[in-house]
Amino acid sequence: MFESLGNKLQDILDRVGKERQLTEPQVKAAMREIRMALLEADVNFGVAKEFVAKVSEKAVGQDVSGSLNSGQTVVKLVHDELIQTLGGKSMQPELKAEGNVWFMVGLQGAGKTTSTGKLAAYYKAKGRRVLLVAADTQRPAARDQLEVLSKQVGVPVLKVADGETPAETRRRVDEHLKTDFRDLVIVDTAGRLQIDEALMDQLADLQTAMQPTETLLVVDAMTGQEALNVAQTFDERVQVSGLIITKMDGDARGGAALSARSVTGKPIYFAGTSEKLSGLDAFHPDRVAGRILGMGDVLGLIERVEMADLKAMEVKKPGDFDLEDLLTQLRQIRKMGPLGDLLKLIPGMSKALPEGFNVDEKQIQRIDAMISSMTLKERRNPKVIDGRRRKRIAAGSGHSVQDINKLLKMHEQMKDMMKMLGRMGGPGGKGPGGKMPRMPNLPPSARR
Repeated sequence: MFESLGNKLQDILDRVGKERQLTEPQVKAAMREIRMALLEADVNFGVAKEFVAKVSEKAVGQDVSGSLNSGQTVVKLVHDELIQTLGGKSMQPELKAEGNVWFMVGLQGAGKTTSTGKLAAYYKAKGRRVLLVAADTQRPAARDQLEVLSKQVGVPVLKVADGETPAETRRRVDEHLKTDFRDLVIVDTAGRLQIDEALMDQLADLQTAMQPTETLLVVDAMTGQEALNVAQTFDERVQVSGLIITKMDGDARGGAALSARSVTGKPIYFAGTSEKLSGLDAFHPDRVAGRILGMGDVLGLIERVEMADLKAMEVKKPGDFDLEDLLTQLRQIRKMGPLGDLLKLIPGMSKALPEGFNVDEKQIQRIDAMISSMTLKERRNPKVIDGRRRKRIAAGSGHSVQDINKLLKMHEQMKDMMKMLGRMGGPGGKGPGGKMPRMPNLPPSARR
């Protein structure tokens, strides 16, 4: 979502000169461009103006010390101010040993019900016993959607009835907890296509009855500046404690998310990064700032690796790397998210990749389908795959014999490369003359 803004900021900062001291004209020119880039990215005008003023004040006349040139100094100042604009330090909802009741509010279509299911999955994985409450008395479909999500997560759901009063909902929740202890109750409330008094009165009544420990506002990043007005109105009526920004994986300009913390004064707790139940990440201002400026997010990458349980990817010896290992590795890597997103977590990679670069996720699915159409014997010993077997595998996976040939050739190249790395002491080794070994020649569709 921040890709366009990030590219513009990186270009601006690259053009800052290498003088030993940052002059006022130099800073003014750079800040003027940065302000325009922020406004074009839909950042709130007041936030953009304050951001530029603070960076300018720190930058003018600042001596450049150590190994930093003036451009690097400005990058550091912009990075530090981005972190502050996004909220400073990372914050999470308060969690007690028991008695946690979280109230989910937001407009219809913002992703409130989906975010409720994602939160249940997120905290169940952390050992919490979660109960979902489908309290949208206006839309039966929303209650049904949450019931489907609860089954996917593996947590119970309590569905309200049409016209059920807040007092009755609270009584039913208390009765449920007496027989089935739960230490986190997440209440999915009603939404509207726009804010109105009826919605706010309904939310206020339910909030009074449920006495939530956290009130989380779900904000759609795609709505731009209007999202900020929505956040302020909800905060005035139901006292929001934190924000969840959804659709961060979309092509929105990103300004609303960048402005949300400054305008509302409320921390961003989570960011929705995909439609999957696993697509919810804790919001870390320093990491987001780093990604905007092309510095990557190494900690985020490490966390995804840990979640994917990459022990399953270990191979006994480089020479033993068979198609079964390749299939296992591909599936484990896919658990970490889209490969294109993973590459951007690596520092400097967003600038190194050519404009418009995109990893063809469907190619990975095709490889999965082809290997899955093989017998276990064929996966573990690809040499037995003769012409007759290739035809059978092609037919079974819906691909051509040529595709099977390309896959087998790619596997051999990967196997040779792993043997070479093994002789050099592991993945960090370099080839003869200090050069890294060549990567295998993947099919064009996989490199696109």
